[in-house]
Amino acid sequence: MLKRYQVIDGRFCDGTEECGPVLVYVNPDEAERRYLLNELKIDEHTLASSLDPDELARMEFEPEHVAMIVKRPRNYSVEEQYLFRVSSMGLFLFRDRLVIVAPDEIVPLEGKQFQKVGSLPDLVLRVLFRTTLHYLEHLKIINQISDELESKVQTAMENRHLINLFTLEKGMVYYHNAIHSNGVVIEKLKASAVKMGFTPENLEFLDDLAVENAQCYKQAEIFSNIFASLMDARAGIVNNNLSVLIKRLTIINVVFLPMNFLAGVGGMSEFSMMTTGIPWWVAYPAFGGVMLGIAAITYTIIRRMGSEPRPRRRRRAQR
Repeated sequence: MLKRYQVIDGRFCDGTEECGPVLVYVNPDEAERRYLLNELKIDEHTLASSLDPDELARMEFEPEHVAMIVKRPRNYSVEEQYLFRVSSMGLFLFRDRLVIVAPDEIVPLEGKQFQKVGSLPDLVLRVLFRTTLHYLEHLKIINQISDELESKVQTAMENRHLINLFTLEKGMVYYHNAIHSNGVVIEKLKASAVKMGFTPENLEFLDDLAVENAQCYKQAEIFSNIFASLMDARAGIVNNNLSVLIKRLTIINVVFLPMNFLAGVGGMSEFSMMTTGIPWWVAYPAFGGVMLGIAAITYTIIRRMGSEPRPRRRRRAQR
């Protein structure tokens, strides 16, 4: 699918079918791929890399254009089950046009970042800046999801929420590597500023882009370290919650065990013979009271066995 855009008076807007120096190909079909390969002379391997989610970010200078493979976050959906994935995007800068190739829908090229666009190289920098902001937005969402899952883990006795945290940790590894890979491309852009035809304003914007990407990389690194270091502790919380539940069930079982024994004895014929001459409304309540008393004594003994000994009070030294 092809979308055309154009720059009018420094504003980035939609283009017409005949006019538009910015071409955005989303999952190009066979005819569109032949046009990119034969007419625009884009390398076949580079084109395939722009559609490969496992490809590393890089930058190459071709005779007629500059090719850049950039890593970007995929749009998250509920079906992903807390897994945040990354995808690739190809930026092919010609003298008179910019071609963007992506396997799926990209973030809309709109907003504050796409105002006052001076040139096509300037537009490339703004696309990279919007990609970095997209990573930061996802990192905030990941942090919120992590806090919510951690609060559920505090009382959970199953591994479902723990598995979701493992999935988030896996996505953070993808993000961490992808942001670092984009940083390599940004550094190469700074080193090739003359070839790219950057103006002093572009160089200043490129410095801001490098700082923003470095901060994004540091934030992703912090989140990855937190996930990795606290995962064992979270698993221990789930095991401890299960142990506490089993302990409580065991106490209930031990408390009711003598009562079950006495209830079985009370149901025998010998008990009826022992209570001969005693009204039933006296015998059975008395028997029930004995059972409750034994249960209370058993519970008290178990509580004292499980509680920590209290520290003894020191007597005041006699003067």
